[in-house]
Amino acid sequence: MSQEVRKLEPQALWNHFADLNEVPRPSKKEQRVIEFMRQFGNSLGLQTSVDDTGNVLIRKPASRGKEDRTTVILQSHLDMVHQKNADTLFDFESQGIQMAVAGDWVQAKGTTLGADNGIGVASIMTILASTEIQHPPIEALFTVDEETGMTGAQGLQGGLLNGKILLNLDTEDDDVLTIGCAGGVDVTASDTYDAEPLPNDHVTYQIAVTGLTGGHSGVDIHLGRANSNKLMNRLLWMASKKFSVRIHSIDGGGLRNAIPRESTATIAIPHKNEHAFLTWIESAAETIRQEYATTDPQLRIAASSTDSASTVVPLKLQSVLLGAIYACPNGIHRLSPDIDDLVQTSNNLARVIVADGRFKIACLTRSSLDSERDDLARAISACLELTGARVDSSGAYPGWKPAPESKIVQQMSDLYQTMFGEPIQVLACHAGLECGILGTNYPGLDMVSFGPNIRGAHSPDEKAQISSVQKYWKFLLETLRTI
Repeated sequence: MSQEVRKLEPQALWNHFADLNEVPRPSKKEQRVIEFMRQFGNSLGLQTSVDDTGNVLIRKPASRGKEDRTTVILQSHLDMVHQKNADTLFDFESQGIQMAVAGDWVQAKGTTLGADNGIGVASIMTILASTEIQHPPIEALFTVDEETGMTGAQGLQGGLLNGKILLNLDTEDDDVLTIGCAGGVDVTASDTYDAEPLPNDHVTYQIAVTGLTGGHSGVDIHLGRANSNKLMNRLLWMASKKFSVRIHSIDGGGLRNAIPRESTATIAIPHKNEHAFLTWIESAAETIRQEYATTDPQLRIAASSTDSASTVVPLKLQSVLLGAIYACPNGIHRLSPDIDDLVQTSNNLARVIVADGRFKIACLTRSSLDSERDDLARAISACLELTGARVDSSGAYPGWKPAPESKIVQQMSDLYQTMFGEPIQVLACHAGLECGILGTNYPGLDMVSFGPNIRGAHSPDEKAQISSVQKYWKFLLETLRTI
């Protein structure tokens, strides 16, 4: 299927993207893609290095006539979010992404596409490999682990880069220059428990919440999409009150930066309440489907008989777990009072797992203000501590303060107007970008982020628009020519 992608224009960019997508590259397991990039740089005869964190730096001299220009850092991250539909058979550890063209879009079959941030990486590879593109001196920085902690950017040592302008190719609207972003912190509760034997005269069922739209937990958090962990907890909390349901296990969500799309729970029901429970859950499911008909039209809730459960969570722990998850904030916490329509602070209840005597609840808390991020993280911690669990906050990274009057922002805004006959939007976003960290390690960098239209990032619905990639590519090349 990927062969038709290789025929798209610009062919060099799409071929580098297809090559990249043959390399498994989950966050924190980037050894193969690091070696892929190291070999790529060396094959071009360019100065190539890998730092202790795993970041790859490739330097390319200026094209003829551009030697006196300011060195530009082109930056993208190597890792991608690995998400797939439950019914998709795919091994991210060994298989390359299966791509296809659908009209004006490139997408994958039941998995994330890797356009985030593979299109950015492929763009830089194309520039490095070209003998025709005009550009100033380039430092190509490929960071690792952006999606699950930004540890690559955090581990980048000062003094390594000489560039004064940084172009981050990691945003997803071709008519936007991004000049600021949110910071984030992981909040995780975990503990153990002693499971109890399945009570007598109970029958066991599996509840499945599937088909949610999901999406990026920063970029899409304002869209009001359903969170499968919240929906499952709502059902379990009500069922425990109405029908004395006991929980055997819960498995919901996945990565912190993805809005949870699926959750399953195995439960035990007193036999006398079985019929009433089944009647009720059909009604509850229909109510929830109506609530989310616009944002999650494929949402499905089903209960099916199973015999896989032999133990249950202790009743007291079950009660406090369901209560804490119910109370845990999710979604928008506060909108920016200064920038219209910008989410300032939010939380994504990303992962809930209860099984085999252990439980874990994982959140990603974001904010443009570090103080507000930390305040919400403390509130979430206080909520989750009611379970008796240990709650840790880790992986904090700073936001990126907007500088709308910067020289590169002004230059690129004027260039876009000239090329496309309309003004470009200059915005901050609620996603996490590495610019905040890089700007901390390298004070004074003039930074901007941009990219082509990518939709459904961090979900199996991810797709990249072909015509938009062509537009973005022209804009990037003209920026390098005139910068």
